[in-house]
Amino acid sequence: MLAYHDDEWGVPVHDDRLHFEFMVLDAFQAGLSWAIVLNKREGFRRAFAGFDPVKVARFNARSVERLLGDAGIVRNRQKIEATISNAKAFLAVQREHGSFDRFIWTFVGGAPLQNARASMADIPARSAESDAMSKALTRLGFKFVGSTICYAYMQAAGMVNDHEVACFRHGPLAGRSRRR
Repeated sequence: MLAYHDDEWGVPVHDDRLHFEFMVLDAFQAGLSWAIVLNKREGFRRAFAGFDPVKVARFNARSVERLLGDAGIVRNRQKIEATISNAKAFLAVQREHGSFDRFIWTFVGGAPLQNARASMADIPARSAESDAMSKALTRLGFKFVGSTICYAYMQAAGMVNDHEVACFRHGPLAGRSRRR
């Protein structure tokens, strides 16, 4: 958890494969602790073809059954099937917008939102931006993209800087952000 916080969480993502990875992991985190999902990250990476959406979109019913038997991941049929469906929707967004990155960053105006959180208690579960993202993704056929999941995704992908102001990561990430 410490390495994830120090090196990844909140760093702006502009790589479509990494966007897909964070979308998958955040969807699987729904109803669970982030620690559970993060501890199984390598298992997820192996099970979902390195988070390659092209490969995942080709998964079929046999793939679902295989994944349900994989102890290296969270074995939830709905989330596994949603991941395959989301890979197809992800590819459709890429075709329409040139990249998923170009599309997803529109929800924050193209640059990370800068928050000034004094403590973890100040961090909301959702925002107007995550509400809009959730609605748009749902319209595009994505599943497990409620506003709370979208907000967690926005935090992971560096679309919002929710590091506490006293955290050593806040300042360096704030340099690339717009204030709100």
